[in-house]
Amino acid sequence: MDLATLRGFRPAEYEEAADGYRTTGDMAGAAKDTINNRVSAGMTGRLRGEAATAALRELRGLAKNFHYAQTECGLVSTALNGFAFDIAAAKRKLDAAIEDARADNCTVRQDGSVGYPAGRKPGAEKDEPGGTVSGSAGGGPTTDALERQAAGIHPNPYYGRAMAYANRIADALREATDADAKWAPKLRALKADDDLTVSKADWADAQSDMGGVGEAGKGYLDSLPQAPKDGTPAANAEWWKKLSPEEQAAWLALRPDTVGALDGLPATVRDEANRVVLEEKRGQLRMELDSIPPRPANEWTWITAGGYPSKVHTDEWMDWHNKYGDRYEQLNKSLKGMQSIQDRFDRTGERGLPEAYLLGFSPEGNGRAIVANGNPDTADHQAVYVPGTTSNLGGIGGDIGRMENVWRVAAGAENGSVSTITWLGYDAPQDIVKDSPFSHYANDGAPAYNRFLDGLDASRTVDSDPHRTAIGHSYGTTLIGSAARQGDLNVDDVILAGSPGVQVSNADQMDVPKGHVWNQEAEGDVVPDIGRFGHGGTDWHGAFTIPSDERFGANQLVTDTEGHSDYWKENTDSLRNQGLVVAGKGDDAELKPPPDRPWYMK
Repeated sequence: MDLATLRGFRPAEYEEAADGYRTTGDMAGAAKDTINNRVSAGMTGRLRGEAATAALRELRGLAKNFHYAQTECGLVSTALNGFAFDIAAAKRKLDAAIEDARADNCTVRQDGSVGYPAGRKPGAEKDEPGGTVSGSAGGGPTTDALERQAAGIHPNPYYGRAMAYANRIADALREATDADAKWAPKLRALKADDDLTVSKADWADAQSDMGGVGEAGKGYLDSLPQAPKDGTPAANAEWWKKLSPEEQAAWLALRPDTVGALDGLPATVRDEANRVVLEEKRGQLRMELDSIPPRPANEWTWITAGGYPSKVHTDEWMDWHNKYGDRYEQLNKSLKGMQSIQDRFDRTGERGLPEAYLLGFSPEGNGRAIVANGNPDTADHQAVYVPGTTSNLGGIGGDIGRMENVWRVAAGAENGSVSTITWLGYDAPQDIVKDSPFSHYANDGAPAYNRFLDGLDASRTVDSDPHRTAIGHSYGTTLIGSAARQGDLNVDDVILAGSPGVQVSNADQMDVPKGHVWNQEAEGDVVPDIGRFGHGGTDWHGAFTIPSDERFGANQLVTDTEGHSDYWKENTDSLRNQGLVVAGKGDDAELKPPPDRPWYMK
């Protein structure tokens, strides 16, 4: 980078190019949404047969291509803005040094050297002739001290000032050169493969691209308004609204995981961010899974011990299992959960199902997933469901399906628009015996649940307030009870299904209006009576109380399913009654008489 090039640099040209890529990305995103939520959804709802299935497969592939283009264009736009930001900073330093030199009667030459005029120090008898000095970038305590010493000795007072200007110019040129060298390979890396297939390798590469642009653009991103540290949903929403479109695009391109996790941001924004994280992580994990050697075919062998044959694992299988077994299982669970989320995207339009929004996602640990049917920011009725013990990303498909069923019933009640949300935003206990008796899973997860509920208010885009219902199953009801006990449970109704206890002994302690706690206990569901001793609230005379007890004070909904897991079975009164409550028609739900329990459990 020479002086003429840096002086002639026009940051606006690169910023305009960045705007062009951002516009292209927006167009690709709009095309993706049109294909998924209008074209494919319309076909899914109306057409059947091999031709329709094949067409949908092609359309979904096209939508993935548009999504990839949207993601990469966002990175190119951010990279160009970051490059312009870095070079512009160097250019400002150069321009300031040149202006200061000129104001001090010095001349900046084309090679960056600085000429200084004749001059004399105070007390000298005559002027000393002028000259030219070349600067050096960087410097340090030793070189700076030597230069100061030389300037002090030199008979011409302009010598030292010219040297300072020359060093400033050299520093600016070095800074611009470093920026050019830093950004050039990052931009080259954003070139896509020359084919029409977006593969797992492409998405894994997109994640690498994001890391590369993020590393190079740290200074640019740090210059933008930062998200509030541990901010409330309202503070998060205010921060996002104040960002310019360019700033929002930069955050989405470089920190989609941060944006997607912020309660209070619009559902459309969180969905866009989390879908990028989903695709990139899926590509990365698929490639990692492919790199693991296949399991040995000879898993079992027979040995003779004590005169009797025994079936044992082969040495080859044990070696494989010890090296790769745990990671292999974790990868398959995570990928299964990601596919379940993708399957929900693909079901949009099926039997009237609305578009889906991915409001939270992470494959780390047991995983996180928050999936909404319909846009909660505009819905008249919202329901937020918390699953229970053994819930994790790998099994999210069943939980998503439950809220699809609730959506269909509630939307069919014709009392306004509905959004039902599966909220796996906490570490659920994974073992019924070892984990579920303990309350810390609920207590640790409850604050995140409350923040999410508050975020639904902060992201609201219509003037009307929604009617909101919390739905919990099994240990998920314990979390909802803990959320009510720990803070303000920002809902209007609570539905509890198969509850082992909610940490409080009375419905009036659930932080909703009187008469708005609804409970279901199915025949053959043993969880409520077993769980009461770990999670039931203690009433005034020391008895453990759960929502199924008459003395708790909940509305007991008619439940015609059996066991612990069928409360959301289609075409049942169990599901119908939940849907009516969610739709704000709890008065139409059918209640059952108090259960026939011993006197000490009433």
